[in-house]
Amino acid sequence: MIRIKRLATTDADFEVRLDALLAFEAAQDESVDRTVASILADVKARGDAAVIEYTRRFDGLVVSSMTELELSQNELQQALSGLPSVQREALEAAAQRVLEYHQRQPLRSWQYEEEHEGTRGTMLGQKVTPLDRVGLYVPGGKASYPSSVLMNAIPARVAGVRDLVMVVPTPFGEHNPLVLAAAALARVDRVFTIGGAQAVAALAYGTQTIPRVDKIVGPGNAYVAAAKRRVFGIVGIDMVAGPSEILVICDGQTNPDWVAMDLFSQAEHDELAQSVLICPDAAYIERVATSLDRLLPTMPRQQVIRAALENRGALIQVRDLDEACGIANRIAPEHLELSVSDAEAWVEKIHHAGAIFIGRYTSESLGDYCAGPNHVLPTSGSARFSSPLGVYDFQKRTSLIRVSQAGAKTLGRIAATLAYGEGLPAHARAAEYRLES
Repeated sequence: MIRIKRLATTDADFEVRLDALLAFEAAQDESVDRTVASILADVKARGDAAVIEYTRRFDGLVVSSMTELELSQNELQQALSGLPSVQREALEAAAQRVLEYHQRQPLRSWQYEEEHEGTRGTMLGQKVTPLDRVGLYVPGGKASYPSSVLMNAIPARVAGVRDLVMVVPTPFGEHNPLVLAAAALARVDRVFTIGGAQAVAALAYGTQTIPRVDKIVGPGNAYVAAAKRRVFGIVGIDMVAGPSEILVICDGQTNPDWVAMDLFSQAEHDELAQSVLICPDAAYIERVATSLDRLLPTMPRQQVIRAALENRGALIQVRDLDEACGIANRIAPEHLELSVSDAEAWVEKIHHAGAIFIGRYTSESLGDYCAGPNHVLPTSGSARFSSPLGVYDFQKRTSLIRVSQAGAKTLGRIAATLAYGEGLPAHARAAEYRLES
């Protein structure tokens, strides 16, 4: 039997227990941080030589030059053409859906000219430009995710990024054909078979072979996350993601096996993943618990699932669906399923979630692979202030200001008054010079 936590909003200690459930210690391991700091400094100082050394040490890949660690476009295309037809068609269908969704996102430049008396002829606006070069980190080895390649690379391409550099560890030279095929479909420019903090360092600082990028995106282990934290400011990063999360709000009418498997779908990621069901029907909660116990032995990753459900999972009984939505907003989950009747009507009640999966047939796993919206989502409650990865993350906005002679007189008086008030007379005089003309 899975020892998953049971909570009810009618319990006197509900608030305390909910806080304990949501508490997640995201503090860095000091030993990891020290190791990462040393690797970053070494790669910054020695470039290619350091990357080759760490790749030999951590990935068991013995090479004498960086050229042996770069895959050609021909190798990527061979991986794509060599896939079984069923896999290739699925990958191509997913890529097309992700492309079509993100093509609707681009921010566009805009401007307007003022017609107000005193500022006529002044133009204000915004220029949107893509980043020049982006680095994509893709996990390798056991954790190989072609879907992450699509979700990170395709929005960058839609945004207009000129150069996309991918790094993926290949322990002992083991390549994942699906990952390489996804890189071919997403038109990644260069692929290096390196990983870990040394790969992040190479992307952030540049080496003799690997070009420096403007932003690094993509998931990784604790060392990769620590490295991304440390290089932020030198380059941009997407986010430092926490463990995966799913919260299911159910009215008690969905097949309990479906809900159980949806909870499993996140729990199988790792032992720190969080799976939560919120429902007003106590009898239904028991049915889901029964499904969890019955289905767990059928799961290849049952040990990981059990650990996640017992560590951070919960079945929560509420008074009604309104209360369920209130708790969901407090949790601000990465993935939120509305497995209820008339699900569309409840969407407006949700203010904080990375992605909302509407209706009983919308499993979270569809969003992970092929629905179209991005699966890179805010975790650990950061959906209260963060958004999914998208085209806008690969673009930057530049303000445009062109002040007319008339506008310089009107705006100059305002600026000078405020500048003197802030004790910055040079600012004030710069504006006043234009008044004198």
